[in-house]
Amino acid sequence: QVQLVESGGGLVQTGGSLRLSCAASGRTFSSPDMGWFRQAPGKEREFVAVINWRDGNTSYANSVKGRFTISRDNAKNTVYLQMNSLKPEDTAVYYCAADRDLYRRYLPSRAIEYTYWGQGTQVTVSS
Repeated sequence: QVQLVESGGGLVQTGGSLRLSCAASGRTFSSPDMGWFRQAPGKEREFVAVINWRDGNTSYANSVKGRFTISRDNAKNTVYLQMNSLKPEDTAVYYCAADRDLYRRYLPSRAIEYTYWGQGTQVTVSS
């Protein structure tokens, strides 16, 4: 089992920045990839970014590319999502997730590919 706890959400004005954190505990060695997803009211959960614990490879949704940066601190078992130039359409509950497929040869971007989920943290961007 892997436990995930997000933090860092809040209210920010358009153009502002926030940094989300996701602290992982438990059998983290069994989860090679950590992803961030978000879900706005009335919408499906959507992929934001993913990072591989071992090599640090990353992938981003087109909607956040160039504005958001995912990173990890292996010593702290923590993944971060630095969000800059925030827009009202970034408003959502943000979730971190961990997979458990040690043999996957690509960075997963579908929610179904992740096994463990955090409780979510609200990000609200005011116009």
